[in-house]
Amino acid sequence: MLAQSATITGLVLNENNQPIANVNISTINSGTSTNSNGFYTLDIVADIPVTITFTHIGHSNVVLEGIILTTNETFEFNPVMSVDAIQIAGVEVSPSGKKSVMGITNIDPQTVRRMPGANAGVENILKLLPGVSFNNELSTQYNVRGGNFDENLVYVNGIEVYRPFLIRSANQEGFSFVNSAMIEDLDFSAGGFQAKYGDKLSSVLDIQYKNPSKFALELDASLLGASATVETSSKNNDFTSITGLRYRDNSLLTNSQQTQTTVRPSFIDAQSYITYRLSDQIRLNFLGNFSLNDYKNEPQTRQTNFGTIAEPRALLVFYEGNENNRFQTEFGALKGEYNKENIQLDITTSLYHTTEEEFSDIIASYELGAVNADLGSEDLGEVINSTGIGGQYSRARNQLDALIFSLAHKGMLKLDSKSLAWGINYAHEDFRDQLRESEFIDSAGFFIRPNEPAFINNQPEEPFTGDLVPFESVRSTNFVKTDRISAYIQLDNQTQWGDHVVYYNLGLRTQLWSLRGENIKSNNQFIISPRAQFAIKPFWEKDMLFRFALGSYQQPPFYRELRAADGAINPEVKAQKSFHFVLGNEYSFNFGNRPFTLISEGYYKDLSQVNTYTVEDVRVRYVANNDAKAFAYGFDFRLNGAFVPGAESWVSLGYLRTEENSRNRGFISRPTDQRLKFGLLFQDYMPTIPNLKLYLNLVYNTGVPGGSPSNADPYNFQNRLRDYRRSDLGISYIFADSGSKFAKGHWLYQFKELSAGFEIFNLFNNQNTITNTWVRDVETQQQFAVPNFLTSRVFNIKLSMRF
Repeated sequence: MLAQSATITGLVLNENNQPIANVNISTINSGTSTNSNGFYTLDIVADIPVTITFTHIGHSNVVLEGIILTTNETFEFNPVMSVDAIQIAGVEVSPSGKKSVMGITNIDPQTVRRMPGANAGVENILKLLPGVSFNNELSTQYNVRGGNFDENLVYVNGIEVYRPFLIRSANQEGFSFVNSAMIEDLDFSAGGFQAKYGDKLSSVLDIQYKNPSKFALELDASLLGASATVETSSKNNDFTSITGLRYRDNSLLTNSQQTQTTVRPSFIDAQSYITYRLSDQIRLNFLGNFSLNDYKNEPQTRQTNFGTIAEPRALLVFYEGNENNRFQTEFGALKGEYNKENIQLDITTSLYHTTEEEFSDIIASYELGAVNADLGSEDLGEVINSTGIGGQYSRARNQLDALIFSLAHKGMLKLDSKSLAWGINYAHEDFRDQLRESEFIDSAGFFIRPNEPAFINNQPEEPFTGDLVPFESVRSTNFVKTDRISAYIQLDNQTQWGDHVVYYNLGLRTQLWSLRGENIKSNNQFIISPRAQFAIKPFWEKDMLFRFALGSYQQPPFYRELRAADGAINPEVKAQKSFHFVLGNEYSFNFGNRPFTLISEGYYKDLSQVNTYTVEDVRVRYVANNDAKAFAYGFDFRLNGAFVPGAESWVSLGYLRTEENSRNRGFISRPTDQRLKFGLLFQDYMPTIPNLKLYLNLVYNTGVPGGSPSNADPYNFQNRLRDYRRSDLGISYIFADSGSKFAKGHWLYQFKELSAGFEIFNLFNNQNTITNTWVRDVETQQQFAVPNFLTSRVFNIKLSMRF
């Protein structure tokens, strides 16, 4: 098997902070030298200790002893070479060490790119971590330790990005903002994170895009779409860029669901990250994005079989009409950076604009009845003895226009082992939203009226002359503006306590939030959030690390949290509060001469001023008040390492319990109460054919509360959806990779990487559900919960190449 590689790169400087050319950089197996601008790139063997020596005439050597990089990891190291004649002592570098004490999970970007999934990418991998879940493979949303989608922070190169607002179905989502092909570094924290991160309740995903050092072109294609990524770099590396273009068509997956439809989902995304170095200390960065989700759907028929073997039932639906949804986003950010010796300063301005339209007119005529189970009948499986006939007319004319502007400054001062970081940010949000939704329900020829307001119906003795009104109706127009001024300061330090290494981080966040709008009462709130992290690495024979984090996490409402189910804005909504306690342990050991790490964490979250909500598919509807309190606690375990030599895998297990108490009615399970979670990420290869790779992910989640009628009181409906079980398999043959060497003229000589393979989504063809359709039996007046199934088994082929 070919050894896996990693890359170390950077600038070599002298004591005057000037680049040094022609510095020799060597390991036992490889070597390189800096160019005229002091820049270097060196490939080293991954997953084993490597010593790297920097030598130059007139300067003393710099030695990195025992550096260990993971497969395909890129690590930046910028040494300063002294003219002192004394030999510099060896410098021990552990790229992942600082992240471990901070409780941050670092994931190899190559793993993200390789693992199969119906919606492959970063979020697909996150859902294999303990404490992270969502029972819908088509969605890029995720819940973390009892929180919902809106409680997760996502940064790309230090700039916060957002999720769509009107999306109600995972079929409409398309791409995540993050382009996996452009990632250089990926960090994730599931709670207890530092003050430098924003004001959300649950998690942080921190992405860094690449700064290329040379030209490269990557092309990927599959039955689900195609993508292209171009990396460029000037001769002196002063100018670099990486640009990604993605196209996706979800028809392959949508057509595997129970509803037969003529669907035309088209998702396009273009991103570019550009860096220009004005001098050794000053650099400008630009991040731009354009995305378009155009989802056109004409449902035709649906048959869902359910019930028991003794009493099989079926729901048969015939559709008319269509839905036409369009989500368009433009995003641009400009960042200036200043780096000199022990100080870093940057200023960032960004603009995010989205226009979202949701237009639909769907008429559904349904028939509920028993299923013919006679094996000798020609009508086996057909609906017979109909006990429910009705119809439903749904109409939507929803439009949203949102503009978000931000201006931020961040800085860091390093003094020996200490560092002081600070930041201040101003954000202005402007939302213009129009909701026009209605739903009429016809059961056995009678329109069903809403429960409120009450009405008198004395039919058949007296004719009913009231208007036909929708069972559900939302009509609102909102113009809302918010301003946020937030700031943070934090100090971290690494010191010794006897023979033990101790790390701590102390931080404080503040935010002033103000709201105004048309026909809306102005409101404002000021919050303070102290946070702290502590870690100790005992001087023991066993390699162990203990860490503890606690702090206040407050989330002032975003537009979605201000809007109630009826579309009205409640300006009195305040910040939700959560106090985190996280206790963790990390134990690294060797087994069978291979490295493993067992990460264990226990956590408790005390929540107050909770804004309760319901979830239907991916649509979150808030009550828009702060009348509840809640808690969440659980345990997370993850064992990762080289189960197979040279290939990282992991097994994760999590337990969660989260409940809420609204208006002192008692504690009930929250919509995200995912009790048990098991995840497996496994990579393998054939020993006799090492270039034939296998990638497997498997997830099992117990069911969450849900699937109740839309107007149901959660205190009366605490039914759970069925458990979520899914496995995706990918098999690829690697024709060429970074370790391959081919003679000039060979057909593979021009490829840096080339692979081809196939994927099987939902390998065991499990029937998973995300919601229920409620249908009434005319004879018994009993309501039946008819499951809405997700995707079945799907076969995909893919091709990937890099030049």
